[in-house]
Amino acid sequence: MPHDPGKLLHDIADAAGFILQQTRGRSLAEYEGTRLLRDAVERNFILIGEALSRLTRIDPATAQALGNFPQMIAFRNIVVHGYEAIDDAIVWGIIRNEVPRLLSAARAMLDKRE
Repeated sequence: MPHDPGKLLHDIADAAGFILQQTRGRSLAEYEGTRLLRDAVERNFILIGEALSRLTRIDPATAQALGNFPQMIAFRNIVVHGYEAIDDAIVWGIIRNEVPRLLSAARAMLDKRE
């Protein structure tokens, strides 16, 4: 069964929104000190990366419009396969600098589809 680009965009927006919601008002120190939060955030980064990977195969133009999709997919692979090398400060920077842009872009694309 082929994947639906709209569903994948929704999954990306949902995961990005979750990450921002769960980290809003928190500090890097809180993030580092709360395993459940880190695990939840990392899981949602995996979802974003997987959805982007699928989107690149079925709708490359949409994936490209989301921005740095190759880096996001690579980050997913690090979280899954190189988990021992995860630097919480780098993850925190991605949360603060990249996730809001990704969420905005995914929502804008979803709005155009409706």
